[in-house]
Amino acid sequence: MSESETTRAPLASIGAERARAVPARGVRPRLDSLPLSPGKRARLHHLLYEHGPGGGTLLVLPIDQGLEHGPVDFFENPDALDPTFQFELARDGNFSAIAVHIGLAERYYPEYAGKVPLILKLNGKTGIPPDHAAFSALTGTVEDAVRLGADAVGYTLYVGSPAQDRDFAQFQQVRAEADRFGLPVIVWAYPRGEAVSKKGGRDSLYAIDYAARVALELGADVVKLNYPVRSAKDQESPAPYNTLDLSPEEAFAKVVRSAGRAFVLVSGGEKVGDDEMLLKVRRSMDAGATGIIFGRNLWQRPRAEALAITRKLHAIFREYADRPA
Repeated sequence: MSESETTRAPLASIGAERARAVPARGVRPRLDSLPLSPGKRARLHHLLYEHGPGGGTLLVLPIDQGLEHGPVDFFENPDALDPTFQFELARDGNFSAIAVHIGLAERYYPEYAGKVPLILKLNGKTGIPPDHAAFSALTGTVEDAVRLGADAVGYTLYVGSPAQDRDFAQFQQVRAEADRFGLPVIVWAYPRGEAVSKKGGRDSLYAIDYAARVALELGADVVKLNYPVRSAKDQESPAPYNTLDLSPEEAFAKVVRSAGRAFVLVSGGEKVGDDEMLLKVRRSMDAGATGIIFGRNLWQRPRAEALAITRKLHAIFREYADRPA
């Protein structure tokens, strides 16, 4: 028996169930099949089909890192410290949208309005306090998003944090307002807190799978998720996660299924090499993701290099475009 067979042997008894739960290739939701209000449907159509790669896919450029991490992320490419760099990259690279907080939206977005769709982030925090009781306070309102012409609002939800009761209540108010104005809600679903750390860690399949389901249950239209990372800490996850032996593709396919009828955006995280980044995109789309939301992996590069890799991303997304019904 091979080493691989030996490793997988304990799972033989649940093999059939696992095959049903984790498809080799996922199927992402289609906009025309979802029960959405006319306002949400129109704005999502704008993002999914009229800008960016189109064909029901999303390519989003976030610049919320200045608040979340501080200026340190701009050291690698000093030009990116000026938000104009990212706004021009989003315009010239034909992104589906750019995601920013209220200050950047008010001071930099006006000249790009109508050219680059806007996602307004409505809450945030600095990276200075520890994450054991993570909570992102409101920094903007749904009415701000309407006033600025945004096509969606973004909300960071820390799943597992001791502050999640306040988080859930705050999010409920945001979701209700977004529903009233017909704006889609994108949830940055991030596992955080000491309890998460003791159950496999925030990058474990258990934590990310749970975060995907929580976002769906709370009413997210789109959910931004990290890619699960296998580690020795997986053995600390609750059963049956501590016994699962899934490939990266299978693990993420499971996460996408847990997100149900919410569109899934894959987070880029820290900058990686081109080959690794493009492989991650293909694996994500194969698993049923709707698109990616990559920041540092794009704007930490010189402009010409960022535009070149963006063209490669567009080429990949064309392969996954919706086929006519």
